[in-house]
Amino acid sequence: MAKHRRTPAPSPTRLRLAMATATAAALTGGVFVATAGTATAATTGVAASDADFNGDGLADVATSAPLAYVAGHAGAGQVSVLYGGGKHVTISQNSTGVPGSAETNDGFGSATAYGDFNGDGYDDLVVGTPGEDVGTDKDGGTAAILWGSANGLNGGKSGKTLTDPRASKHDAFGARLAAGDFGDVGTDQIAVGTPNSATIDIGSVSVDETWRTATAPVQSGTDGVGIHNLHSGDVNGDGIDDLLVNGYEADSDMGWNANYYLPGSNTGIRTSGAVKLPAGVITDVGDVDGDGFGDVVIGLEWDTDSGVPGAQLGGAVKIAHGSATGPVASAVQTIDQDTSGVPGGGETGDDFGGELDLGDVNGDGHLDLVVGSAGENLDGVSDAGAITVLYGAADGSGITGAGAKLYSQNTPGVPNSDEKNDNFGSDVHIDDLNDDGRGDVIVGAVGENGGNGAVYALTSKADDTLSASAGTYVSTLGISSSGTPLLGVNFAD
Repeated sequence: MAKHRRTPAPSPTRLRLAMATATAAALTGGVFVATAGTATAATTGVAASDADFNGDGLADVATSAPLAYVAGHAGAGQVSVLYGGGKHVTISQNSTGVPGSAETNDGFGSATAYGDFNGDGYDDLVVGTPGEDVGTDKDGGTAAILWGSANGLNGGKSGKTLTDPRASKHDAFGARLAAGDFGDVGTDQIAVGTPNSATIDIGSVSVDETWRTATAPVQSGTDGVGIHNLHSGDVNGDGIDDLLVNGYEADSDMGWNANYYLPGSNTGIRTSGAVKLPAGVITDVGDVDGDGFGDVVIGLEWDTDSGVPGAQLGGAVKIAHGSATGPVASAVQTIDQDTSGVPGGGETGDDFGGELDLGDVNGDGHLDLVVGSAGENLDGVSDAGAITVLYGAADGSGITGAGAKLYSQNTPGVPNSDEKNDNFGSDVHIDDLNDDGRGDVIVGAVGENGGNGAVYALTSKADDTLSASAGTYVSTLGISSSGTPLLGVNFAD
């Protein structure tokens, strides 16, 4: 059964807030294209296995442009699926077999997650369309499963629209998604959250839609206060995925301040045993210290007094180590751009930690951490963006600042050059695309070419450098360049 990572919120923060207001959508992060070979995790505890929608053993990747024009409809949204070996297919709600139809501001692809939801051995893709009008329910939102098959997604079998079990209780259904084995039901399940409710709907669709709910201890309301981010992973080592929920702290005037761990069990996600974690807008889970428990990495801390992300800090990542009872919140490691060995320095608006991912970049058997800082100013170029690779210590003790490396589009081997508002690092993901035992680093740059967006798959070399010959652009994938499609803001995993 596939293992899963986050359905992150978008980066940089300014973009995320604007998009949430404009489309009621959570724009997410993840992986990119595998060209050849079977992409396999080099280390036990790597954050996610690869999606394989057509069962050929090669990694497949789904990437979104959630504000793409479709048939003249602004913000309708598209998802491009890139199959191992080079084939790609771009899908919208106007594609055969996809539920619904493309409409203005639907935001198809604003959130995505994959798993084998019907137990047939092929990975499926669940796609959120949080701006969809459902009957008379304006912006009620939908989520739909596109089924995997020997012919890939949508291979002759019509997709399935998930029934919103509480349609009158919220808007933007499908805005927050995660997938995982949250209980003993035999297939992967789907967790759905919305920005204006603290209740998460968790469904199994193997036979029919059986929904359960878990109400996280976060604030909810009608002004966009609710679930901000969902992520899954096995933190307590019991073989069942747990749920990480980022939301808004009920006892905070400003909100924006709560991460909670909700344990999985044989009967599903439980709110009993919840652990409150440090503030942040993005999480990932991986065993960074090799003790058999998943550690929770939290990205982008901010000044909680002002409530504005990055108001005093350039951002940070925090690591809460796992245990048999869940993450240990009392002893948390912090790494920022002022940590010894980490290039640069913390500056307001850097968004260091706005996106992050765990994987083995150098192939030494230890997890490394790639951190996006999409708001990084470089040599006078505002918001050019950068990524930082933080390596796992050689003794296996965990992530360290020692030997960290910063990459931007002015780094030799990285395509193009630093430009204003490129937001390089708006999404990051690690995946061994060429099956050489080293994790390649895939980077989104949502501001590239005036908001068209782009993705750069940087190959991890034996000399411990990252490079690529070219990027992937909307023209590559047949996505309209009208408006700001934002390719690279959301990749499914």
